[in-house]
Amino acid sequence: MILLAVLFLCFISSYSASVKGHTTGLSLNNDRLYKLTYSTEVLLDRGKGKLQDSVGYRISSNVDVALLWRNPDGDDDQLIQITMKDVNVENVNQQRGAKSIFKGKSPLKIMGKENLEALQRPMLLHLIHGKVKEFYSYQNEPVAIENIKRGLASLFQTQLSSGTTNEVDISGNCKVTYQAHQGKVIKIKALDSCKIARSGFTTPNQVLGVSSKATSVTTYKIEDSFVIAVLAEETHAFGLNFLQTITGKIVSKQKLELKTTEAGPRLMSGKQAATIIKAVDSKYTAIPIVGQVFQSHCKGCPSILEHWQSTRKYLQPDSLSKAEAVRNFLAFVQHLRTAKKEEILQILKMESKEVLPQLVDAVTSAQTSDSLEAILDFLDFKSDSSIILQERFLYACGFASHPDEELLRALISKFKGSIGSSDIRETVMIIIGTLVRKLCQNEGCKLKAVVEAKKLILGGLEKAEKKEDTRMYLLALKNALLPEGIPSLLKYAEAGEGPISHLATTTLQRYDLPFITDEVKKTLNRIYHQNRKVHEKTVRTTAAAIILNNNPSYMEVKNILLSIGELPQEMNKYMLAIVQDILHFEMPASKIVRRVLKEMVAHNYDRFSRSGSSSAYTGYIERSPHSASTYSLDILYSGSGILRRSNLNIFQYIGKAGLHGSQVVIEAQGLEALIAATPDEGEENLDSYAGMSAILFDVQLRPVTFFNGYSDLMSKMLSASGDPISVVKGLILLIDHSQELQLQSGLKANIEVQGGLAIDISGAMEFSLWYRESKTRVKNRVTVVITTDITVDSSFVKAGLETSTETEAGLEFISTVQFSQYPFLVCMQMDKDEAPFRQFEKKYERLSTGRGYVSQKRKESVLAGCEFPLHQENSEMCKVVFAPQPDSTSSGWF
Repeated sequence: MILLAVLFLCFISSYSASVKGHTTGLSLNNDRLYKLTYSTEVLLDRGKGKLQDSVGYRISSNVDVALLWRNPDGDDDQLIQITMKDVNVENVNQQRGAKSIFKGKSPLKIMGKENLEALQRPMLLHLIHGKVKEFYSYQNEPVAIENIKRGLASLFQTQLSSGTTNEVDISGNCKVTYQAHQGKVIKIKALDSCKIARSGFTTPNQVLGVSSKATSVTTYKIEDSFVIAVLAEETHAFGLNFLQTITGKIVSKQKLELKTTEAGPRLMSGKQAATIIKAVDSKYTAIPIVGQVFQSHCKGCPSILEHWQSTRKYLQPDSLSKAEAVRNFLAFVQHLRTAKKEEILQILKMESKEVLPQLVDAVTSAQTSDSLEAILDFLDFKSDSSIILQERFLYACGFASHPDEELLRALISKFKGSIGSSDIRETVMIIIGTLVRKLCQNEGCKLKAVVEAKKLILGGLEKAEKKEDTRMYLLALKNALLPEGIPSLLKYAEAGEGPISHLATTTLQRYDLPFITDEVKKTLNRIYHQNRKVHEKTVRTTAAAIILNNNPSYMEVKNILLSIGELPQEMNKYMLAIVQDILHFEMPASKIVRRVLKEMVAHNYDRFSRSGSSSAYTGYIERSPHSASTYSLDILYSGSGILRRSNLNIFQYIGKAGLHGSQVVIEAQGLEALIAATPDEGEENLDSYAGMSAILFDVQLRPVTFFNGYSDLMSKMLSASGDPISVVKGLILLIDHSQELQLQSGLKANIEVQGGLAIDISGAMEFSLWYRESKTRVKNRVTVVITTDITVDSSFVKAGLETSTETEAGLEFISTVQFSQYPFLVCMQMDKDEAPFRQFEKKYERLSTGRGYVSQKRKESVLAGCEFPLHQENSEMCKVVFAPQPDSTSSGWF
């Protein structure tokens, strides 16, 4: 019995010893010095992966690693010392040869004395169970250098068993998965899970947004519980969603190899790591292992005023149609983001009235607290003398890529205050609606300012007594798209007067399918079929369009088809064209429409042979497996041949995501008296009116009026110049993506993607009693520039890749109607002008001392103009044809 007890105690003792000696992470042998080589390199390219097309650099060194202390109570508690020696910086691309910026330069000249000394000072790493407990270095070392040391130190954090866990290293707090094999461990870091404080923003709309993918894989070769080799590779790739030729890629690699071991420092005794650290060097201090932010200082860079002086000549009114205007606008916006309020205000106050509107566009697009405060101080909303500047400011707010609560709060304050112009007051409320939607899309619906704005819109709509106020709040709701506003919209759609009813139905038209419930469709069916009151054609046709575009039932489609033949003549033709367009374009409702058309009562010659000039057509501008651009044009005439409404839409789709690029609606009413014609049913008492409304990039703009009332019509007919009226004109920052990346090597990367455009949308309606002819014209002139800038910075050397893609395009729609006889003659045309398409690429490597290498490429082509089909009989898609121009390439020193 005594023998058994002794054997049991021996077993327990040996088992305890084996557990104590077991390590879950790397373990260093006592009194040994591990001598390794280390290198980290980074490459930038456009995703093609060819070394000769890349720019970047490599930092290499020898590394000494020694165990200073091991906790006597557990082998897995270690303090190690890591020292980088013989640091070198060189090109990754050895083909650079004599053009290498590092040729003939020592590490001391490349990095500077302070940086080199700091990088070669030893660092301490406290590991428990293979995970970093603390990282120790010296105070006041350059942050960029500390990050490089953090990148090396993070490689020593690993575990020798499979599993998923969270680790804190230079990349932040990240989810990592370990796959352990015989003598090898693979660590996969989910970079999208890393929690680290970094600045950045992006355009929330998926069509205009940037897609990115990041991977990190580290492979450890293990022998005797220590690494003999480590290979880490991290990649960051991005691409612009709607233009897949705009791409970029960052590849960062780290390599650590054991060369030899030799006798090292003796193990220090003690029970606490803190005591050992103090004994090694009292100047050591614990700092976060997570990478820290640093800013590279620009030596001798121009001030914001100097930047503006070189930019303003490109932003003269006559130059806005050129790509260089947009390119300089984008560059100046970037400079404004680092400027102070006083600097911005100084530029605003000294600028001439010709360039001020463009400067207001830029300042507002910067979207910083300083730029917002400066522009609000500069603009006087109590005065009606600067309406153009106020409107440019408000529209720039509406197109803001990443608006914040501060901006919304500022506009609410302006709306509640005194505003000199009623048009500006209306525009403020319309843009408040836009900001509400954008903030809600970015999970900001519960922000105090958003809640207040919602109450302002819904409460204002409920209490509005004047038609002007009702219209203002409906337009705001058309941008905000609040689900809570649908009951009010239904009330105004069914019971409101003509223009208000039409605005309410077009607002409902912008809501997504889940919000067009059976209850909503019941009201729309009553409006279309006029069950309770007589409605204008524009209201009825919009109600029918909403029903047909939102999962209509069999009976809803059948009733609409049965109504054709019982409607006013032009409305008959219009509804017939809508149904035919659904079938030809294979819209979602086409299947159920075809089912209904199998019934003879719905599909017969009497119903489908109705004559008229109204039309509806949808076609493709561009189509690929990845994306599609569509246009649609529907025109509704009155029975007398006068235009009632023309509606031109352009949409861009990426997968299931869509963007309402533009909508231009020209509407006219009450003009029958001019030609002694009889108004259609429900439109006998309409005032003479013509105007234009526009949506641009999902933002409803304030409608403009051509004339309102008979006397206004006559005065403008007598004094008409035929010049178009501008709906929107200005510079818009449309794509805005900024991302700061902490590479696990310690280097800092930045990805910037900006897209801007100079736009001018104008429209005109001409009416001739003498020739009994009306003409409408909508002209879109757009110049687009998209720039990308990828950089990787170590503070002493920087590599970058810049690209620019630009085009100047025009789209014009003209509709001419001669109503001297019936059926009246209609001529419609939509033309796209020939457009240049240019691409630029610039790659560079630059030392902080100023020496650099640059390579540039340029590619040009011409997109041929074409005419788009506008009716069923001519449905061949307008094809884009590229005419390539000679490429040019240059490289050299700078």
